[in-house]
Amino acid sequence: MKKYFSSLLIIFLIINALPINAQRKNNQALFEPLFNFQATPYRSAAGVPGESYWQNRADYFIQAELDEENHRISGTVKVIYTNNSPDNLGFIWLQLDQNRYKSDSRGELTQQASGDNSRYQGATDGGYDIKNLKVKSSGEAMYEPKFVITDTRMQIRLNEELRAKGGKLEFEMGFSYKIPEFGADRMGRLKTEKGIIYQLAQWFPRLAVYDDIKGWNNEPYLGAGEFYCEYGDYDYKITVPYSHIVVGSGELQNPSEVLTKEQLNRYEKAKTSEKTVELITAKEAGDPSKTRPAKLGKTTWHFKMSNTRDVAWASSKAFVWDAAVINLPSGKKAMAQSAYPAEVAGKEAWGRSTEYTKGCIEHYSKMWFEYPYPAAVNVAGVVGGMEYPGVSFCSAQSRGGDLWGVTDHEFGHNWFPMIVGSNERLYPWMDEGFNTFINYYSTKAFNNGEYPADLDPSSFTMKIYVIPMLKSGNRESIATYPDVVQTPNLGMTAYFKPAIGLYYLREIILGPERFDYAFRHYIKTWAYKHPTPVDFFNCMENAAGDDLDWFWRGWFYSNATMDQGIEEVNFDAKYGSSIKIVNKSDLPMPVMMEITYEDDKKTQVTLPVEVWQRGNEWLYNAGKKKIKSVVLNPTGILPDINPENNGWQEKK
Repeated sequence: MKKYFSSLLIIFLIINALPINAQRKNNQALFEPLFNFQATPYRSAAGVPGESYWQNRADYFIQAELDEENHRISGTVKVIYTNNSPDNLGFIWLQLDQNRYKSDSRGELTQQASGDNSRYQGATDGGYDIKNLKVKSSGEAMYEPKFVITDTRMQIRLNEELRAKGGKLEFEMGFSYKIPEFGADRMGRLKTEKGIIYQLAQWFPRLAVYDDIKGWNNEPYLGAGEFYCEYGDYDYKITVPYSHIVVGSGELQNPSEVLTKEQLNRYEKAKTSEKTVELITAKEAGDPSKTRPAKLGKTTWHFKMSNTRDVAWASSKAFVWDAAVINLPSGKKAMAQSAYPAEVAGKEAWGRSTEYTKGCIEHYSKMWFEYPYPAAVNVAGVVGGMEYPGVSFCSAQSRGGDLWGVTDHEFGHNWFPMIVGSNERLYPWMDEGFNTFINYYSTKAFNNGEYPADLDPSSFTMKIYVIPMLKSGNRESIATYPDVVQTPNLGMTAYFKPAIGLYYLREIILGPERFDYAFRHYIKTWAYKHPTPVDFFNCMENAAGDDLDWFWRGWFYSNATMDQGIEEVNFDAKYGSSIKIVNKSDLPMPVMMEITYEDDKKTQVTLPVEVWQRGNEWLYNAGKKKIKSVVLNPTGILPDINPENNGWQEKK
């Protein structure tokens, strides 16, 4: 009996399979695993660091001086480098980003002569001048090693290998260079009515990352790609002309030495003030007799910052300077600060900068992960918008909604990639895209939506930019490297498309509760560590409880587009109404539709993406009532490139 039943079952399955196979094939290829990832002791299949996860560490002690007359920086850097890897290291690599601004650098020579190169202009008469390099390993005397500089990379060749699993190397060197006027929209100098504003970043030789994925990450700095840095503690001192005010990453260590008594009182008041407190007013700015404690010739400002991947600073005698308290969920406090020239002061422009800084950081701290740094400083200058731990450089010309947007975006970067330390040089979407995504929710929350949010389906950005780019024949995938992607596509591949992808995951595919739990888990798990795309994918899938390879493949690693349509609607007196939906593209997505019945009652229906696993057609049973009309994607939330086939209307 058992054998007979099995034979009948097989015959039944074969007969019923024939017409299906004759008409269509399944979509298994679209739903298969994206990567054949095998867990290692360093990285778990669950998307979290493995039991033997490691990363190296670099602690910095820096002293630098600003020569305003010649626009030069000179100083010394001492580094204690800890090799936690399982490998002995015979050499180390450093990043010399200022060499990008030499006239013969790779970055300068790989910019085409035609088109708008304003983002990259800024070549100087030379990059780093390195002097007096000395190295000391454990148990060794200080010695002068051989080193080789190749464009923006520097290799130090050690006399003895640096021991694995905890070996320490100490080295120091002198450095100097001329500050470019416009350093790839990341740093530079701006002339204002009361003095020059210097925004200093990538300003000292930094360790390249040695990790378990590539070993040494030593891709050249060409300008478009950003950064990948080791974590450590920073102790840095900046000597400037006595008339200058310096703001920077971390906490000011010597306020009583560099501030007047009145400024100190204002500084202390700002630490607990919900409203912005002026430390230096627009009338006082540029007047050393009112802004400096004494005419000393030069002043040294001392800062410290713990467990960070970088530091940046700014200096000028032209600064208006204000501040307010940042309230954190744990009860801790931080300080929001802004520094800007007097000509852009006032509530119509930079006078609201500290309010914006405080607002976005308090939001991100509550929604995702608490802000870990003692200060957040927004600096107006020549840079359009660039982020560093605890410091943002934004255009002095920004105001209103534009200033909110750039401030919110640059401080959002403190979560990606400052806290979650992904490799920006290779995966810009893991910082720019994630940040653009969280910016959407902070913008909606700020003053109950004072400014429009870009990811709203009805927004100008979505209608005029995003949807046309999704259909463009020149589009590139999110996975394209920033130095490889065509310049007009970078905004889409690095910023908007990955942000929209996370938006779909949260609002449609997973829902806010599951998404938020998984995303917070990812941030907490990889805080101050180095995740890869695979780590992110696995972490989200494990925490949210869904296989999302179909989405990672279609949205992040291909140029697939979405085109759903209604093929026909039928009514049968016995069986009721049915709607035949088709997927005309290689991007499967959930189906959202609004059905209006003949009695004018409406219902909203969402079908999971699994309806497309067996093919590109799906027959939906819509109930016993007759249908008057059907609309797919009724809110326009999904990126359907062909809305013309999204509606059906009963013919009278």
